[in-house]
Amino acid sequence: MIARPNPRLQATTSRLEGLTLPEGGSWARAARSAALARVEGMGLPVRRDEYWRFTDPQGLVTPEPMPAAPLPEEEAPAFAEVEALRLVFVDGRFDPQASDPLDLDGLEIERLADVADRDIHWAQGLYGVLESEGQNPVLRPLAALNSAFATDGIVIHVTGAVSRPVHLVYRHEAADSDAMLHHLVRVDAGASLTLLESGPAAARFNSVVEVDLAEGARLHHVRTQGRDHDRRTATHIFARLADEADFRSFTLTFNGVLTRNEAVVWLNGDRAVAHLAGAAVGDGDFHHDDTVFVTHAAESCESRQVFKKVLRNGATGVFQGKILVRAGAQKTDGYQLSQALLLDERSQFLAKPELEIYADDVKCSHGSTAGAIDETALFYLRSRGVPESDAKDLLTLAFLREALQEIPDARLAEDLAGRLEGWLARRR
Repeated sequence: MIARPNPRLQATTSRLEGLTLPEGGSWARAARSAALARVEGMGLPVRRDEYWRFTDPQGLVTPEPMPAAPLPEEEAPAFAEVEALRLVFVDGRFDPQASDPLDLDGLEIERLADVADRDIHWAQGLYGVLESEGQNPVLRPLAALNSAFATDGIVIHVTGAVSRPVHLVYRHEAADSDAMLHHLVRVDAGASLTLLESGPAAARFNSVVEVDLAEGARLHHVRTQGRDHDRRTATHIFARLADEADFRSFTLTFNGVLTRNEAVVWLNGDRAVAHLAGAAVGDGDFHHDDTVFVTHAAESCESRQVFKKVLRNGATGVFQGKILVRAGAQKTDGYQLSQALLLDERSQFLAKPELEIYADDVKCSHGSTAGAIDETALFYLRSRGVPESDAKDLLTLAFLREALQEIPDARLAEDLAGRLEGWLARRR
C-alpha cells in the first residue's frame, strides 16, 4: 500500500531545511530551540486547518518567497508629518544610518540582535513567552517559526510618558527578500507610548510583536501596510494587560496579494481595555485576513473589535474573531463588528465571529455583514449634483470612518483618511 504524502510534513520539512537557528546567549538559544520544537511538533499551516480554511498559507510557507517587485512611492510616506523617533529596516535588517539615535526620554531602546547575545536581559521573560501561550487553543505556527529564526527587531522598555511616537519604517528593496522581525515592548506601570509601523517590508514578511503592559500602562499602536501589491505578509501581535492597562491597535491595509494579521490579547487585570481595529481596501487578487482572539480573564474589562473592508474586482476579505470570557470575568463588555463593502459581484467576504462565555454578568455582542453601496444614498448624492465616482468615494469613506474612529490620535486618523482618499482616487 502506497502511503499518501503528508502536505503538512512536506511543507514543514521543506521550509526548515534551509534554516539554521541563530547564535545567541543562553536565554536566546533556549527560547529559539523551544520555538523550533513547537514548529516541529505542530507543523506549518495547511489549508485544511480550521483557522486557515479561508486563506491558503502556501505563499507563506514555501522554502523561497515568491518575487515581489518594489514599487515607487506614489505619495509622501505614511506619518511623514508626525514628529517621531524613526527606526528604519530595509528588507528586514535594521539600518542605523537611516535611523534616528536610539535615545528618547522615558524609554530604553535596543536591537534584538544585541540583547540576544547577552546571557542576562529582561527580554528573557518576554521573548517567545506570549507567542507560546498564544498557541492554545489555536495553533499559530508561523509565529513560532518567527520566534525560532528571527534575528532582528526592536526591544523597547517604556519607563515613563513618552512625548514622541516610535515609528518603525519598513523599506522593501530586493524583489526576493524574505524578512522576519520580532519586537518586544514592555510598558511599566503608568507609562505610555505610541508605536507606529509603516511600509511594505519585504517580498515576504513575517513579524511578531510581544507586548506586556503593567498596571495603568498604555500602548497605542497604528500601522499601515501597502504599496507593493505582490508582497505576502503574516503579522502577529500578542498583548498581555494588567489592571487598568489600555491597549489600542489599528491597521490600515492597501494592496497585497496575501495579508494575514493575527492578534491575541489577554485582559488579565481588572478594568483593562483593549481595542483592535482595522480598515482594508483591495482590488483584484487581493486577499486580506484578520484573525483575532481576545480573552477576558478579569473583571470589568472592555474589548472592541471593529474591522471594515472594501473589496472589488474579485478581491477577498476574511475576518475570524473570537471573544472568550472566562469564569469569574464578571462585568465584561465585549463588542465585535466586522463588515465588508463589496463593489462588485465577484468579490467576497468570509467571516467567522465567535463568542464563548463562562460568566453570567456580561455584555457581549457581535455583528457581521457584507453588502453593496446603498443605492438610496448614492441616488441622493447624484441628485444633488455629485458625480457618480465622487459619490461612491464619499460613501466608501463614510463606511470606513467607524474603524478610523478607533484611532485615539486625531492627527493620525486624518493622515490615514487622506491615504484612503488617494487610493480611491487613483483607482477610479
